[in-house]
Amino acid sequence: MTRFFISRLLQTLLALFVIVTATFFMSRFAPGGPFTAEKSTTPEIEANIKAYYNLDKPLWWQYRKYMWDVMPKTFRPTLLFSEQGGIDLKAGLGMDFGPSYKYANRTVNEIIAEKLPVSIQLGMPALIIALGIGITLGVLAALKRNTWVDYAASTFGMVGLAIPTFVVGPIFVLIFALQLHWFNASGWYTVQDRVLPCFVLGLAYAAPIVRLTRGGMLEVLNQDFIRTARAKGASEARVVFRHALRGGLLPVVSYLGPAVANILTGSFVIETIFQIPGLGREFVNGAFNRDYFMILGTVILYATLIMTLNLLVDIAQAWMNPKVRLEN
Repeated sequence: MTRFFISRLLQTLLALFVIVTATFFMSRFAPGGPFTAEKSTTPEIEANIKAYYNLDKPLWWQYRKYMWDVMPKTFRPTLLFSEQGGIDLKAGLGMDFGPSYKYANRTVNEIIAEKLPVSIQLGMPALIIALGIGITLGVLAALKRNTWVDYAASTFGMVGLAIPTFVVGPIFVLIFALQLHWFNASGWYTVQDRVLPCFVLGLAYAAPIVRLTRGGMLEVLNQDFIRTARAKGASEARVVFRHALRGGLLPVVSYLGPAVANILTGSFVIETIFQIPGLGREFVNGAFNRDYFMILGTVILYATLIMTLNLLVDIAQAWMNPKVRLEN
């Protein structure tokens, strides 16, 4: 177990290093810049702006400084050579994602701290909806194989995978907000504002969960130990919930690693459609505005969450299925 954690930790750190490095240089080499859309300024003002944000420094210098700033204090060496060539003692409190080019006098850390809770408030109900609908329909489809229940659940799964959220979202807004006036079309202040985006986001992830649950349950229900349990007189509810469900949900558990990270950090599309002031929307705005540090900060956050959740998924799989070897 210790070797497994050390191996995964090293893999995670290496993957994060590659992701941050690739994102840093790809964003810098993209056409345009953070101040391209600004009004025409004199060369002196432009030079002062670049000097303030260290954009006048060589790219390798900017990369080195950023990698140092985002490194958690725990992993930092005690001493660092200063820009003037001497020794500079660093006393930072932790990871520093840098300033935002779009929002004056604000840091990416402050923006993430403000916007991430909004995305989590969007993602938590959506996750509950996705698991509730997906697992329920998947189990029913497996138990009622080749009946109208199975066909209906399978159709829902296929349609949900085929139609993207940027199509489903406007359709729901048109029907339930503009025509029926049951909910609001945008905003994030009242319960009526939150129902549609949470439901649309939940449906997007419920569709694959239906298919994964159905496939996993069908595989387990055909195992010998299920037939043995039924032969011993166990009730159908006991067979399903005590014996089959634990193994049947293994494919869903594998899927939940990246899915939960994406849901909890907000959907770029959903937050844009419903005008939700979450982190996903800030990531999109950062990409359009060439806000380099905003892009890097959100990418690091997403990558860290996905890798952490994938590790938890591996542990959950080992608990749910003893045959799973953590060494693999």
